[in-house]
Amino acid sequence: MDITIHQTFLPHTDPEASLAFYRDVLGFEVRLDVGYENMRWITVGPVAQPGTSIVLYPPAADPGITEDEKRVVAEMMAKGTFASINLATKDLDGTFEKLQGGDVDIVQEPTDQPYGVRDAALRDPAGNLIRLQQVS
Repeated sequence: MDITIHQTFLPHTDPEASLAFYRDVLGFEVRLDVGYENMRWITVGPVAQPGTSIVLYPPAADPGITEDEKRVVAEMMAKGTFASINLATKDLDGTFEKLQGGDVDIVQEPTDQPYGVRDAALRDPAGNLIRLQQVS
């Protein structure tokens, strides 16, 4: 089998803030920006990886979600416990230093983890946890 990761989905609460973060702070390219009924789906991804994307979506877009579920999702997003993604870089310390120069919500500075990974953590404007890991 030949299976690859094509897209992953992360919720957003403010499309403009999310767009600025992923495009201007992380340097991802915008691949799609689709609006429908006062909602936006924004697809971004690393320039050098055209086959891998993150779709930033409005969490209330699911027609089957109840008002109670919307409230729970909003609460979890605000705490940063609803969604997460692991990204990789060859220069964790250099990348982290650049990120610190911006308006970024840092959760953890670069750390050697006991499970063999060196990583840092931050949150995007919607509260999604991003672990940035060192790769060779």
